[in-house]
Amino acid sequence: MSYQIELRHIRYFLAVAEELHFRKAAEKLFISQPGLSRQIKLLEEELGVVLFERHNRKVILTKVGEYLKTEFSLQLKTLSHTLDNAKLLHDGKKGELKIGYVGSAMQDVIPNLLLSFEKNHPDILFNLKEIDNQKQIEDLLSFSLDVGFVRLERVPRNLDIKVILKENFCLVLPENHLINEDNFKSLKQFKEDSFILFDSKYSASYYEKVMQIFDDCGFTPLVSHNTIHSSSIFKLVENGFGISIIPKSLAQKRGYKIKFIELDKIIQKTTLSVIWNKKNTNPILNDVLRLL
Repeated sequence: MSYQIELRHIRYFLAVAEELHFRKAAEKLFISQPGLSRQIKLLEEELGVVLFERHNRKVILTKVGEYLKTEFSLQLKTLSHTLDNAKLLHDGKKGELKIGYVGSAMQDVIPNLLLSFEKNHPDILFNLKEIDNQKQIEDLLSFSLDVGFVRLERVPRNLDIKVILKENFCLVLPENHLINEDNFKSLKQFKEDSFILFDSKYSASYYEKVMQIFDDCGFTPLVSHNTIHSSSIFKLVENGFGISIIPKSLAQKRGYKIKFIELDKIIQKTTLSVIWNKKNTNPILNDVLRLL
């Protein structure tokens, strides 16, 4: 079946679906409200469906409307991505790769990846954003990102995941703490200390793995602070607010008065994984995945 639908009709529909108010949507689109209502009515007649239920001044999406809002939004983002790549080609670039990452991935993994990739692909534009795990998943599903680097064990069905780094955890202590690598025996030595940990919202699976470390040592930690940034952890530890546990790849002083003890005798390891959307058609993505 052939439909005579133009791109503007989809934009009009999405504006109303977002605002659920014809006047506000019309103002957003810089067109008249009667004109917008007429275009939506034409779209409904062309498709043979009802997109909105109108009750006095209240507008509600029908089930068909909700479905098309999701699908049209994804299709427009894919189209926008395609047009962006076309513009890059016009400007002499072969394309763009949008990369999301958690902070620890920027220590070694991503810089090494970019250096290796740019040797053979100097005409690629990289767009890098530090984003938490959950936001990366959302952006990958909506095609706002091409690839992500996360500390997660599982991802939604539409995404693929591959472990690229498995590493030990490290204790983070103030520089003048009495415990050091020579007299460290077990985490039990710190059962009376306060701990500063990555928030469970950062990654529920990562947080659970850290809690398993404490379970194996037979005590529940006193958690004084939660954060999602390693710099906050280091500053709090430096100033005596507690101690912490982090992935080994983050164990770099960077000017802080702190020290690290690698927990290489425990069974728990933390993984860094690369994730991507199976439906992503960006040709550069496959080249990067092969390199990884």
